[in-house]
Order: sequence, then C-alpha cells, then structure tokens
Amino acid sequence: MRVKETMLDLVPYQPGKPIEEVKRELGLEEVVKLASNENPYGCSPKVKETIEKSFQDLAIYPDGYARQLRESVAEKLEVNVTQLIFGNGSDEVILILCRSILSKNDNIVTATPTFPQYRHNAVIEGTEVKEVPLVDGVHDLDAMLDAIDENTKMVFVCNPNNPTGTYVNEEQFKAFIEKVPEDVFVISDEAYFEYVEAKDYPETLPLLKQYPNLIILRTFSKAYGLASLRIGYGIANEELIKAVDPGREPFNTNTIAQRAALTALNDDQFINDCYNKNRTEMKKYEAFCEEFGYDYYRSQANFILIDLKVAGSEVFNRLLNKGFITRNGEALGFPTSVRITLGNADQNDRIIEELKKLHI
Repeated sequence: MRVKETMLDLVPYQPGKPIEEVKRELGLEEVVKLASNENPYGCSPKVKETIEKSFQDLAIYPDGYARQLRESVAEKLEVNVTQLIFGNGSDEVILILCRSILSKNDNIVTATPTFPQYRHNAVIEGTEVKEVPLVDGVHDLDAMLDAIDENTKMVFVCNPNNPTGTYVNEEQFKAFIEKVPEDVFVISDEAYFEYVEAKDYPETLPLLKQYPNLIILRTFSKAYGLASLRIGYGIANEELIKAVDPGREPFNTNTIAQRAALTALNDDQFINDCYNKNRTEMKKYEAFCEEFGYDYYRSQANFILIDLKVAGSEVFNRLLNKGFITRNGEALGFPTSVRITLGNADQNDRIIEELKKLHI
C-alpha cells in the first residue's frame, strides 16, 4: 500500500492521556485531567437543555451552512455572515486553509514551539515549513518577517501561544502585518481569546477591513467548554472565504454542535465567570512559582508552563501517579517543564501541594 510520501514520517496528533486509561493503568479511583486546556467548569448550563431538544433530529442531516449559528456569530462580532467559515474545531479550519491554499512549491512560516497542526497540515500538502524559534516564549515577528520569501503563502501567529501562553501585543502585531506582503496570508489563531487579560492584546477584527490577507481563528472548545462537540470558525475577507469553502467537507459541523455553540455564544455571564475564576487560579500558580523560584511564562490562556528544573517526564509521571494528567514539556519543546491546564480551585490547590514536594 502506498500513501503520499509526505505522510511517511508524520505521526497523529498526540492528545493528553484519557482519564479512563489512567485509572485502569494505575488502579486509581479519581483522575483529574489537566492536559488539554479544557474548561474545568464545563459549558453553559443552558447547553444541556439545547442538546436534549436536539436528540429528535439525529436522523436528519445538519445545516451544512450553519446558518443560525453563522448569523449569531456575525452579529456578535459585527462582521458579515459571508466572512465566516465553520469547522469541526478550528483544527479543521486550519486543514481547510492548508488544503485550499498550499502546494509543494510553497512554504509557510511559523514559530517553534507552537501549536503543531500548522506544521502537520502543511507537510501533508508537501509544503516547506520554516520554523522560527520563540524569544522568551514569544513569537519573534522580526525573524518571521525575514523568513518570508517569494514562495511563502501563509504565516501563523498563535496568539496567545500554545504551549507558552504568551502573546504578541497590538503594537507588535500591527507593525508585523503592515510589513507582510499582501499575497501572504496571516493567520491569527486566537483559540484562547476569551481568557486574555492583557489590555494591549490585538483587536484583530477591525483589521479585517484594512488587510484582506488576515485570517482569524476562534473556537468553542476552550472557554465555551464544547471541546467534545468539535466546532470552531475562521473569520476573513469574503472573497477568501468563498474561495476556500469548497475545501470544506459537506455537513462538517453537526446539528448538536451548532445548536450548543449558539446557546453558549449567548451566555456571556458564564464566560465572564470562567474568565474571573481562571485569573484567580492563575495567581495561585504564579505565587507558587515566585515563592519557590521556578521560571514560568505569564500566561494569557487557561494553562501555565512551569520550568521545574528536572526532567519533564519525571514531574509528569509523579503527578500522574497522584491522579493528575498534565503535559510533559519534553514533548512540547521544553524538556524541564510541564504544562498544566488550570482546574477548579480544589484541583489547583491539590496539584500545587504535590508540586511543592518537589522542592523538599
């Protein structure tokens, strides 16, 4: 059997270990997953009723255009309905863009370490990937500009960045996109947008009118707590959306996901509560790091990357045996770190107590 040569060295995306698998392997009754940046508070309580009402329509194909959700998102963001494309998570929007735009003669420019699916999807298309190292955990936009050449089709800016939680500020982003050639697409991946505290975080939506090469990605998987339903979206110039839409699979977002996202979108109080709880819990980790002298990046997301000065696998396994699933920094490009999704208050208190034992 033969597959594309570009597939031969690729491995599937590696998510955090499943809870049930850890319970079975280690004989634990309780396991807390703090590895995949999910919302520990779930989703809006209003979503449950929406989902229950949708069960009667399981035999019917979903609205392939996601019209109701599309209209509500467009109204909330003050964009046109034709500026939106929906995907099976924002991951699929990345796939659609790469499928529609990239070829073997092109290249993309991205940071490293960052979200791996930019690279993954470009490689499948046979596209060269130019990776520019982070500086102090932040995208080096000047170096990324220097990496652009006549074959560059896309530049990815993960903002806030995964796995560091750092961000490119508004002044930096505007100066960057101003210098990017008009025929190079700038993808601003804003999966953690709802968690951002920084006052100088870029307001990218107004920039769409000035820069037709800008593409913004957002998702319902993180703060909205709908990760298992897989729904995200892209916002861009109408002509671009029209051009790449044929690369989208028919009925790629299901009925339950569309309706749940619509309900979640309109529960601003839930999102505000999650934001406030996240910032409160983040301060606990920051205080822990300051007290014990551990390096960390100030995160604008719902996770924190901490350098505990020992092998990431050692910390990962120690926490795993205590029932906490985190992410080993060795797999993320930070060999002496772990990335921890912020849980609820009790979960965070317990995991910080375990981390303190490393210092004894």
